[in-house]
Amino acid sequence: MSKLLIRGRVLTFVAEPQGIDDTASYRYIEDGAVFVSNGKIVEIGFYGDMRKLAGADADVADHRPNLILPGLIDTHLHFPQTQAIASYGAQLLEWLNTYIFVEEQKFAGAAHAAEVADRFMDELLSNGTTTAVAYCSVHPESVDAYFAAAEARGMCMIGGKVMMDRNAPEALRDTPERGYDETKRLIEKWHGRGRSHYAISPRFAITSTPEQMEMSKTLVAEHPSCYVQTHLSENRDEIAFATSLYPEAKDYTDIYARYGLLNDRTLLGHCIHMSEREISVLAETGAVGVFCPTSNLFLGSGLFDAAGFDRLSARWSVATDVGAGTSFSMLETMDEAYKVLHLQGQRLTPFNSFYRMTLGNARALGLEKQIGSLHAGADADIVVLDSSAKSAMEYRMRTAKSLLEELFILQTMGDDRCVTEVYVAGKPMKGKGTRRKMALDRQLENA
Repeated sequence: MSKLLIRGRVLTFVAEPQGIDDTASYRYIEDGAVFVSNGKIVEIGFYGDMRKLAGADADVADHRPNLILPGLIDTHLHFPQTQAIASYGAQLLEWLNTYIFVEEQKFAGAAHAAEVADRFMDELLSNGTTTAVAYCSVHPESVDAYFAAAEARGMCMIGGKVMMDRNAPEALRDTPERGYDETKRLIEKWHGRGRSHYAISPRFAITSTPEQMEMSKTLVAEHPSCYVQTHLSENRDEIAFATSLYPEAKDYTDIYARYGLLNDRTLLGHCIHMSEREISVLAETGAVGVFCPTSNLFLGSGLFDAAGFDRLSARWSVATDVGAGTSFSMLETMDEAYKVLHLQGQRLTPFNSFYRMTLGNARALGLEKQIGSLHAGADADIVVLDSSAKSAMEYRMRTAKSLLEELFILQTMGDDRCVTEVYVAGKPMKGKGTRRKMALDRQLENA
């Protein structure tokens, strides 16, 4: 039995913080340790207590004085857009046609898909993200590459083939029947295999005919344990185009409601320009609005109204949305989230930011028993953060007097350089050149 003690300042959330003084919402242990055995968390507590519990034969990874938290979770991004990040000067629909649809055509090639998938997973891990929800391209090869790369690293990942049968280049279009057949085969191959989960993924109403939406409805009914992901109300021109294609719908949200796509496993990217009626529909169905701040700012789309969601008891999560999103870092994402909400007179505390990146996003996915917090029985997905990793941060930290200040410094100034180690199911992954290490391991096995 492999046993490991990960030592440092342990922080994990048990509830959504209701204010900066809500100490009951989290556990913080100054000299703590996470006791890991065979990829699972056995217990957390004071280091001395965990040392006795684990026994003298347990290995110790001493990360003092750094913070130890659950692995970060990203609920919306696009793995085929890894090389299209930072594409200049367009809003949503122009950006898709100018850059993204061109890039995604490359994923018909299995070798290209595998190369990008490897790089994509390593970028996530480099930034402390251990679980993500991503769109693949229309090609089944891209889905196989995505899940194979995740499986090789032992990561808990959610994803699926984009379904598109109109308003896209011919090379990126499927048909309602082919989209259904390919998705069904991919669900059978990957959903529930190891730590993989499938997301039925009609890209958005603009790129799917009513016939394909009907096929999506059938898939959801046939596979209720799968997730559903699509886009909603990101851009005003998008909303006008989508509603013109479905004139019988009350509004954009009603398009998805009419096809039975809204449930508590549905993730709706953006949800910026939403009426009170639409947000109420999300609250009633349990569907999750996904706040993508760096993407929304980059494409000039608008500002997400978190307070409006909270007021109507609608669920929301946070995400990078790479490649319209400008960073794989959830720390940098929450920095922009703070600013987006601040512009609207809304407050995002550091405790709420770190809750959202961990337990909050896990709850949005219904995976809080497995990931998102450091509780007994959870998968040992863990990130170690150094709040003095950059010289400017180290200098600022000299005046920090509380955990609250430290978290805000990490959120405001942090990036991948602050991630000193990442554990996936108890295995260290950061800074080891994951892909090169796995290749070396294979060579040694075959020697």
